[in-house]
Amino acid sequence: MKKSLLFVIDSLDCAGAEKSLVTLLSLLDYSKFSVDMMLFAHGKLLEELLPKEVNILKPLVYTKFSELSMKNSLIFSLKSLSFRMLFSRLKYSVAIRRRKYSNPQKSRIFWQSVSNVIEINPKLYDVAISYAQGIPSFYVIDKIHAKKKVAWVNVSCQLRDKERLYHKQYYDQFDKVVAVSDSTKDTFIQCFPEYSEKTKVIYDINNPEFINRMSCLGKSYDDHYDGLRILTIGRLARQKGYDIALQTCKMLKEHGVEFRWYALGKGPLKEEIEQYIRENDLSRHFILLGVESNPYPYIKQSDLYVQTSKFEGFGLAIAEARMLNVPVVTTRFDAVYNQMIDGINGLVVDMNADAVYVGILKIINDVELRESIIGNLKVEKKGNVEEINNVYQLIG
Repeated sequence: MKKSLLFVIDSLDCAGAEKSLVTLLSLLDYSKFSVDMMLFAHGKLLEELLPKEVNILKPLVYTKFSELSMKNSLIFSLKSLSFRMLFSRLKYSVAIRRRKYSNPQKSRIFWQSVSNVIEINPKLYDVAISYAQGIPSFYVIDKIHAKKKVAWVNVSCQLRDKERLYHKQYYDQFDKVVAVSDSTKDTFIQCFPEYSEKTKVIYDINNPEFINRMSCLGKSYDDHYDGLRILTIGRLARQKGYDIALQTCKMLKEHGVEFRWYALGKGPLKEEIEQYIRENDLSRHFILLGVESNPYPYIKQSDLYVQTSKFEGFGLAIAEARMLNVPVVTTRFDAVYNQMIDGINGLVVDMNADAVYVGILKIINDVELRESIIGNLKVEKKGNVEEINNVYQLIG
Protein backbone atom coordinates (compact mmCIF):
# COMPACT_ATOMS: atom_id res chain seq x y z
CA MET A 1 0.00 0.00 0.00
CA LYS A 2 1.29 3.46 -0.91
CA LYS A 3 2.31 5.89 1.79
CA SER A 4 0.30 9.11 1.77
CA LEU A 5 2.31 12.34 1.80
CA LEU A 6 1.23 15.95 2.07
CA PHE A 7 3.53 18.83 1.10
CA VAL A 8 2.53 22.35 2.17
CA ILE A 9 4.11 25.51 0.76
CA ASP A 10 2.92 29.08 0.27
CA SER A 11 2.92 28.84 -3.53
CA LEU A 12 4.92 27.51 -6.45
CA ASP A 13 6.21 30.88 -7.56
CA CYS A 14 9.65 30.93 -9.13
CA ALA A 15 12.08 30.90 -6.19
CA GLY A 16 14.70 28.64 -4.65
CA ALA A 17 12.62 26.62 -2.18
CA GLU A 18 9.86 26.17 -4.74
CA LYS A 19 12.27 24.92 -7.43
CA SER A 20 13.87 22.60 -4.91
CA LEU A 21 10.47 21.12 -4.03
CA VAL A 22 9.55 20.61 -7.69
CA THR A 23 12.88 18.82 -8.23
CA LEU A 24 12.33 16.64 -5.17
CA LEU A 25 8.86 15.69 -6.39
CA SER A 26 10.20 14.89 -9.87
CA LEU A 27 12.47 12.24 -8.31
CA LEU A 28 9.94 10.54 -6.01
CA ASP A 29 8.94 6.94 -6.66
CA TYR A 30 5.19 7.21 -7.16
CA SER A 31 4.76 3.46 -7.02
CA LYS A 32 5.42 3.83 -3.29
CA PHE A 33 3.90 7.22 -2.50
CA SER A 34 0.70 9.14 -3.16
CA VAL A 35 1.24 12.88 -2.89
CA ASP A 36 -1.11 15.76 -2.12
CA MET A 37 -0.02 19.39 -2.16
CA MET A 38 -1.58 22.32 -0.34
CA LEU A 39 -0.91 25.82 -1.66
CA PHE A 40 -1.99 29.16 -0.23
CA ALA A 41 -1.74 30.87 -3.61
CA HIS A 42 -2.54 29.16 -6.90
CA GLY A 43 -1.69 29.66 -10.56
CA LYS A 44 2.02 30.39 -10.08
CA LEU A 45 4.69 29.61 -12.64
CA LEU A 46 6.20 26.38 -11.34
CA GLU A 47 2.90 24.53 -11.06
CA GLU A 48 3.23 23.58 -14.73
CA LEU A 49 6.45 21.69 -13.94
CA LEU A 50 4.93 19.43 -11.27
CA PRO A 51 4.80 15.70 -11.99
CA LYS A 52 1.33 14.64 -13.08
CA GLU A 53 1.08 12.30 -10.09
CA VAL A 54 0.99 15.22 -7.63
CA ASN A 55 -2.55 16.11 -6.58
CA ILE A 56 -2.94 19.82 -5.88
CA LEU A 57 -5.71 20.18 -3.31
CA LYS A 58 -8.56 22.60 -3.86
CA PRO A 59 -7.92 26.11 -2.54
CA LEU A 60 -8.99 26.76 1.03
CA VAL A 61 -12.31 28.56 1.34
CA TYR A 62 -10.52 31.52 2.93
CA THR A 63 -7.93 31.57 0.14
CA LYS A 64 -10.68 32.04 -2.42
CA PHE A 65 -12.42 34.59 -0.18
CA SER A 66 -9.23 36.65 0.26
CA GLU A 67 -8.88 36.97 -3.51
CA LEU A 68 -12.20 38.85 -3.72
CA SER A 69 -12.26 42.62 -3.71
CA MET A 70 -13.38 44.10 -0.39
CA LYS A 71 -16.70 45.03 -2.00
CA ASN A 72 -17.31 41.50 -3.26
CA SER A 73 -16.18 39.97 0.02
CA LEU A 74 -18.80 42.10 1.79
CA ILE A 75 -21.47 40.99 -0.71
CA PHE A 76 -20.41 37.35 -0.20
CA SER A 77 -20.68 37.77 3.58
CA LEU A 78 -24.12 39.34 3.35
CA LYS A 79 -25.41 36.61 1.05
CA SER A 80 -24.07 33.82 3.23
CA LEU A 81 -25.07 35.58 6.46
CA SER A 82 -21.62 34.81 7.80
CA PHE A 83 -19.10 37.52 8.62
CA ARG A 84 -16.34 35.49 10.29
CA MET A 85 -14.03 35.49 7.26
CA LEU A 86 -14.65 39.18 6.63
CA PHE A 87 -13.83 40.08 10.24
CA SER A 88 -10.69 37.92 10.11
CA ARG A 89 -9.58 39.56 6.89
CA LEU A 90 -10.18 43.05 8.26
CA LYS A 91 -8.37 42.16 11.48
CA TYR A 92 -5.27 41.13 9.53
CA SER A 93 -5.44 44.12 7.17
CA VAL A 94 -5.67 46.59 10.05
CA ALA A 95 -2.90 44.91 12.05
CA ILE A 96 -0.47 44.72 9.15
CA ARG A 97 -0.79 48.41 8.30
CA ARG A 98 0.40 49.66 11.65
CA ARG A 99 4.10 49.42 10.84
CA LYS A 100 6.67 47.52 8.81
CA TYR A 101 6.84 43.90 9.85
CA SER A 102 9.35 41.16 9.08
CA ASN A 103 8.16 38.05 7.27
CA PRO A 104 8.02 35.98 10.48
CA GLN A 105 5.95 38.72 12.12
CA LYS A 106 3.59 38.89 9.15
CA SER A 107 3.13 35.12 9.25
CA ARG A 108 2.29 35.18 12.95
CA ILE A 109 -0.16 38.07 12.61
CA PHE A 110 -1.82 36.40 9.64
CA TRP A 111 -2.28 33.10 11.46
CA GLN A 112 -3.50 34.76 14.64
CA SER A 113 -6.03 36.70 12.56
CA VAL A 114 -7.41 34.05 10.23
CA SER A 115 -6.64 30.55 11.51
CA ASN A 116 -10.05 30.32 13.16
CA VAL A 117 -11.74 30.45 9.73
CA ILE A 118 -9.43 27.97 7.98
CA GLU A 119 -10.89 24.50 7.74
CA ILE A 120 -9.21 21.33 8.97
CA ASN A 121 -8.21 18.73 6.36
CA PRO A 122 -10.03 15.54 7.49
CA LYS A 123 -7.64 13.12 5.74
CA LEU A 124 -5.07 11.19 7.77
CA TYR A 125 -1.61 11.28 6.14
CA ASP A 126 1.37 9.10 6.88
CA VAL A 127 3.67 12.12 6.62
CA ALA A 128 2.86 15.84 6.40
CA ILE A 129 5.70 18.16 5.38
CA SER A 130 5.76 21.91 5.79
CA TYR A 131 8.22 22.92 3.07
CA ALA A 132 8.59 26.51 4.32
CA GLN A 133 8.64 28.45 7.56
CA GLY A 134 5.68 30.40 8.90
CA ILE A 135 2.17 29.80 7.61
CA PRO A 136 2.80 26.32 6.10
CA SER A 137 4.22 25.18 9.45
CA PHE A 138 1.31 26.62 11.42
CA TYR A 139 -1.13 24.97 9.01
CA VAL A 140 0.47 21.52 9.25
CA ILE A 141 0.30 21.56 13.05
CA ASP A 142 -3.14 23.12 13.49
CA LYS A 143 -5.09 21.78 10.51
CA ILE A 144 -3.57 18.45 9.44
CA HIS A 145 -3.86 14.92 10.82
CA ALA A 146 -0.66 12.96 10.21
CA LYS A 147 1.27 10.13 11.83
CA LYS A 148 4.49 12.10 11.31
CA LYS A 149 5.05 15.81 10.80
CA VAL A 150 8.22 17.38 9.35
CA ALA A 151 9.23 21.04 9.09
CA TRP A 152 11.63 22.21 6.38
CA VAL A 153 13.82 25.23 7.22
CA ASN A 154 15.22 26.87 4.08
CA VAL A 155 16.17 30.35 5.31
CA SER A 156 18.99 31.26 7.72
CA CYS A 157 17.01 33.65 9.86
CA GLN A 158 17.14 34.25 13.61
CA LEU A 159 13.88 34.63 15.53
CA ARG A 160 13.82 36.65 18.72
CA ASP A 161 11.54 37.26 21.67
CA LYS A 162 7.87 37.12 20.69
CA GLU A 163 8.49 35.47 17.31
CA ARG A 164 10.72 32.80 18.81
CA LEU A 165 8.16 31.93 21.46
CA TYR A 166 5.33 31.81 18.94
CA HIS A 167 7.22 29.59 16.50
CA LYS A 168 8.50 27.39 19.32
CA GLN A 169 5.01 26.20 20.22
CA TYR A 170 4.75 24.84 16.66
CA TYR A 171 8.26 23.39 16.31
CA ASP A 172 7.62 21.59 19.61
CA GLN A 173 5.01 19.52 17.81
CA PHE A 174 7.05 18.51 14.74
CA ASP A 175 8.68 15.09 14.81
CA LYS A 176 11.62 16.17 12.66
CA VAL A 177 13.12 19.43 11.37
CA VAL A 178 15.10 19.57 8.12
CA ALA A 179 17.60 22.33 7.34
CA VAL A 180 18.81 22.79 3.76
CA SER A 181 22.45 23.49 4.65
CA ASP A 182 24.85 23.16 7.57
CA SER A 183 24.83 26.90 8.21
CA THR A 184 21.02 26.99 8.11
CA LYS A 185 20.99 24.23 10.71
CA ASP A 186 23.53 26.11 12.85
CA THR A 187 21.44 29.29 12.75
CA PHE A 188 18.27 27.35 13.58
CA ILE A 189 19.92 25.55 16.50
CA GLN A 190 21.31 28.83 17.84
CA CYS A 191 17.72 30.01 18.00
CA PHE A 192 16.24 26.68 19.15
CA PRO A 193 18.98 24.64 20.88
CA GLU A 194 16.32 22.33 22.30
CA TYR A 195 15.75 20.85 18.81
CA SER A 196 19.34 19.83 18.05
CA GLU A 197 18.52 16.12 18.29
CA LYS A 198 15.57 16.20 15.92
CA THR A 199 17.14 18.50 13.31
CA LYS A 200 19.04 17.11 10.33
CA VAL A 201 20.45 18.48 7.07
CA ILE A 202 19.06 17.55 3.66
CA TYR A 203 20.46 19.77 0.94
CA ASP A 204 18.25 21.36 -1.70
CA ILE A 205 18.15 18.81 -4.50
CA ASN A 206 19.59 19.77 -7.88
CA ASN A 207 19.10 17.57 -10.91
CA PRO A 208 21.64 18.46 -13.63
CA GLU A 209 19.87 16.40 -16.30
CA PHE A 210 16.66 18.34 -15.74
CA ILE A 211 18.46 21.70 -15.73
CA ASN A 212 20.46 20.95 -18.88
CA ARG A 213 17.31 19.80 -20.65
CA MET A 214 15.40 22.92 -19.58
CA SER A 215 18.26 25.21 -20.61
CA CYS A 216 17.64 24.25 -24.24
CA LEU A 217 13.90 25.03 -24.10
CA GLY A 218 11.89 28.22 -23.90
CA LYS A 219 12.90 31.82 -24.37
CA SER A 220 16.02 33.72 -23.40
CA TYR A 221 17.50 37.16 -24.08
CA ASP A 222 15.85 38.83 -27.05
CA ASP A 223 17.65 42.21 -27.15
CA HIS A 224 20.29 41.11 -29.72
CA TYR A 225 23.07 42.35 -27.42
CA ASP A 226 26.42 40.66 -28.06
CA GLY A 227 28.48 42.10 -25.21
CA LEU A 228 29.08 40.91 -21.66
CA ARG A 229 25.92 39.60 -20.02
CA ILE A 230 25.72 39.49 -16.21
CA LEU A 231 22.77 37.72 -14.59
CA THR A 232 21.30 37.80 -11.08
CA ILE A 233 18.31 35.71 -10.00
CA GLY A 234 16.35 36.43 -6.85
CA ARG A 235 13.31 38.02 -5.32
CA LEU A 236 13.46 41.81 -5.36
CA ALA A 237 13.88 41.99 -1.60
CA ARG A 238 16.47 43.18 0.95
CA GLN A 239 17.81 39.69 1.54
CA LYS A 240 19.10 39.48 -2.05
CA GLY A 241 21.31 42.57 -1.75
CA TYR A 242 20.07 44.49 -4.78
CA ASP A 243 21.46 47.66 -3.21
CA ILE A 244 24.92 46.11 -3.61
CA ALA A 245 24.16 45.00 -7.17
CA LEU A 246 22.94 48.45 -8.22
CA GLN A 247 25.91 50.25 -6.67
CA THR A 248 28.25 47.80 -8.40
CA CYS A 249 26.44 48.35 -11.70
CA LYS A 250 26.88 52.11 -11.35
CA MET A 251 30.61 51.66 -10.68
CA LEU A 252 31.03 49.43 -13.74
CA LYS A 253 29.30 52.00 -15.93
CA GLU A 254 31.33 54.91 -14.52
CA HIS A 255 34.56 53.03 -15.25
CA GLY A 256 33.62 52.43 -18.87
CA VAL A 257 32.94 48.70 -18.74
CA GLU A 258 30.73 47.51 -21.60
CA PHE A 259 28.09 45.20 -20.13
CA ARG A 260 24.42 44.55 -19.41
CA TRP A 261 23.25 43.28 -16.04
CA TYR A 262 19.94 41.41 -16.01
CA ALA A 263 17.81 40.46 -13.01
CA LEU A 264 15.18 37.73 -12.94
CA GLY A 265 12.72 38.17 -10.09
CA LYS A 266 9.88 40.19 -8.64
CA GLY A 267 9.17 41.55 -5.20
CA PRO A 268 8.52 44.53 -2.92
CA LEU A 269 11.60 46.52 -3.96
CA LYS A 270 10.64 46.75 -7.64
CA GLU A 271 9.65 50.44 -7.55
CA GLU A 272 12.66 51.37 -5.42
CA ILE A 273 15.01 49.57 -7.81
CA GLU A 274 13.38 51.17 -10.84
CA GLN A 275 13.76 54.60 -9.22
CA TYR A 276 17.48 53.99 -8.60
CA ILE A 277 17.89 52.88 -12.22
CA ARG A 278 16.22 56.10 -13.47
CA GLU A 279 18.09 58.43 -11.12
CA ASN A 280 21.46 56.94 -12.04
CA ASP A 281 20.82 56.55 -15.78
CA LEU A 282 21.22 52.77 -15.69
CA SER A 283 18.29 51.80 -17.90
CA ARG A 284 20.64 50.37 -20.55
CA HIS A 285 22.78 48.62 -17.98
CA PHE A 286 20.50 47.11 -15.28
CA ILE A 287 17.49 45.40 -16.80
CA LEU A 288 14.61 43.84 -14.85
CA LEU A 289 13.26 40.80 -16.69
CA GLY A 290 10.44 39.86 -14.30
CA VAL A 291 10.04 36.15 -13.59
CA GLU A 292 10.32 33.09 -15.79
CA SER A 293 9.28 29.56 -14.86
CA ASN A 294 12.30 28.39 -16.85
CA PRO A 295 15.31 30.64 -16.09
CA TYR A 296 17.87 28.15 -17.39
CA PRO A 297 18.20 29.46 -20.98
CA TYR A 298 19.04 32.86 -19.46
CA ILE A 299 21.68 31.32 -17.19
CA LYS A 300 23.18 29.29 -20.03
CA GLN A 301 23.53 32.34 -22.28
CA SER A 302 25.10 34.53 -19.57
CA ASP A 303 28.80 35.22 -19.30
CA LEU A 304 28.77 35.71 -15.55
CA TYR A 305 26.38 34.97 -12.70
CA VAL A 306 26.47 37.38 -9.73
CA GLN A 307 24.81 36.76 -6.36
CA THR A 308 24.79 39.69 -3.93
CA SER A 309 22.73 38.05 -1.18
CA LYS A 310 23.06 39.04 2.48
CA PHE A 311 21.84 35.65 3.67
CA GLU A 312 20.66 32.43 2.04
CA GLY A 313 19.62 29.01 3.25
CA PHE A 314 21.66 27.43 0.46
CA GLY A 315 21.91 29.54 -2.71
CA LEU A 316 20.14 27.40 -5.29
CA ALA A 317 20.66 29.79 -8.23
CA ILE A 318 24.42 29.59 -7.70
CA ALA A 319 24.23 25.81 -7.93
CA GLU A 320 22.22 26.11 -11.14
CA ALA A 321 24.78 28.49 -12.68
CA ARG A 322 27.56 26.08 -11.73
CA MET A 323 25.71 23.20 -13.38
CA LEU A 324 25.58 25.23 -16.60
CA ASN A 325 29.32 26.08 -16.33
CA VAL A 326 28.78 29.82 -15.86
CA PRO A 327 31.41 31.58 -13.66
CA VAL A 328 30.04 32.95 -10.39
CA VAL A 329 30.88 35.97 -8.28
CA THR A 330 29.06 35.81 -4.95
CA THR A 331 29.03 37.58 -1.62
CA ARG A 332 30.21 35.73 1.46
CA PHE A 333 26.86 34.82 3.03
CA ASP A 334 26.73 32.12 5.71
CA ALA A 335 25.96 29.11 3.52
CA VAL A 336 28.14 30.03 0.56
CA TYR A 337 30.97 27.59 1.34
CA ASN A 338 28.58 24.66 1.15
CA GLN A 339 29.19 24.83 -2.59
CA MET A 340 31.78 27.51 -3.45
CA ILE A 341 35.57 27.24 -3.38
CA ASP A 342 37.01 30.71 -3.86
CA GLY A 343 39.20 30.94 -6.95
CA ILE A 344 38.33 27.40 -8.04
CA ASN A 345 34.67 27.33 -9.15
CA GLY A 346 34.07 31.07 -8.80
CA LEU A 347 34.92 34.04 -6.61
CA VAL A 348 33.63 34.66 -3.08
CA VAL A 349 33.92 38.32 -2.08
CA ASP A 350 33.02 40.62 0.80
CA MET A 351 29.45 41.82 1.13
CA ASN A 352 29.86 45.29 -0.40
CA ALA A 353 29.81 46.93 -3.83
CA ASP A 354 33.56 47.60 -3.96
CA ALA A 355 34.35 43.91 -3.44
CA VAL A 356 31.75 42.73 -5.97
CA TYR A 357 33.08 45.29 -8.49
CA VAL A 358 36.65 44.04 -8.07
CA GLY A 359 35.48 40.42 -8.38
CA ILE A 360 33.61 41.10 -11.61
CA LEU A 361 36.59 42.95 -13.11
CA LYS A 362 38.84 40.07 -12.11
CA ILE A 363 36.67 37.57 -14.01
CA ILE A 364 36.44 39.92 -17.02
CA ASN A 365 40.13 40.85 -17.26
CA ASP A 366 41.94 37.74 -16.06
CA VAL A 367 41.38 35.38 -18.99
CA GLU A 368 43.51 32.63 -17.44
CA LEU A 369 41.48 32.70 -14.21
CA ARG A 370 38.17 32.74 -16.10
CA GLU A 371 39.14 29.79 -18.27
CA SER A 372 40.42 27.90 -15.23
CA ILE A 373 37.10 28.42 -13.39
CA ILE A 374 35.08 27.31 -16.43
CA GLY A 375 37.31 24.26 -16.80
CA ASN A 376 36.82 23.36 -13.14
CA LEU A 377 33.07 23.82 -13.46
CA LYS A 378 32.97 21.41 -16.39
CA VAL A 379 34.58 18.61 -14.41
CA GLU A 380 33.23 19.18 -10.88
CA LYS A 381 30.45 16.95 -9.55
CA LYS A 382 27.07 18.06 -10.91
CA GLY A 383 23.96 18.06 -8.78
CA ASN A 384 23.03 15.93 -5.80
CA VAL A 385 20.11 13.72 -6.81
CA GLU A 386 21.37 11.18 -4.27
CA GLU A 387 19.87 13.44 -1.57
CA ILE A 388 16.52 11.86 -2.44
CA ASN A 389 17.73 8.83 -0.45
CA ASN A 390 17.88 11.02 2.66
CA VAL A 391 14.32 12.12 1.93
CA TYR A 392 13.26 8.45 1.69
CA GLN A 393 14.89 7.74 5.05
CA LEU A 394 13.04 10.71 6.56
CA ILE A 395 9.60 9.72 5.28
CA GLY A 396 10.14 5.96 5.43
